[in-house]
Amino acid sequence: MSGIIKAVKLRENAQLPTYGSEFAAGADLRACIDSDIELQPHETRMIPTGIAVEIPGGYAGLVCARSGLASKKGLAPANKVGVIDSDYRGELIVALHNHSGIPASVSPGERVAQLLITPVLTPEFVFVQENELSGTDRGTGGFGSTGTR
Repeated sequence: MSGIIKAVKLRENAQLPTYGSEFAAGADLRACIDSDIELQPHETRMIPTGIAVEIPGGYAGLVCARSGLASKKGLAPANKVGVIDSDYRGELIVALHNHSGIPASVSPGERVAQLLITPVLTPEFVFVQENELSGTDRGTGGFGSTGTR
């Protein structure tokens, strides 16, 4: 999708999401805070972005980790990938988790996550008999079963 995502500035120092390079898939979300926030090891804090957005129907926003923040400070979204439904109009808040064993801080305006806008399918789910599912080579093999060949 190319086009425009409408955003509302909910806090004075809020910033629009921005792309770090020409072909970046995710737009950086920035911490909209007044002073540094320190996250203790294995602590999760809610980091406001100061914005609300209008994601078009048929799309979702995915809040993903920034690789630099995760690898340098151990900070990444607690839920791994946050999902923003197209009917949500509240403030975007990043549940940031410190995965490291040392305290890490977030500064005002720091890029804390990235927002990807992606199409979604919403098929109807129905129960069927087990023999109505199509067969595959993998079958019912669970976790790690694809690496056995």
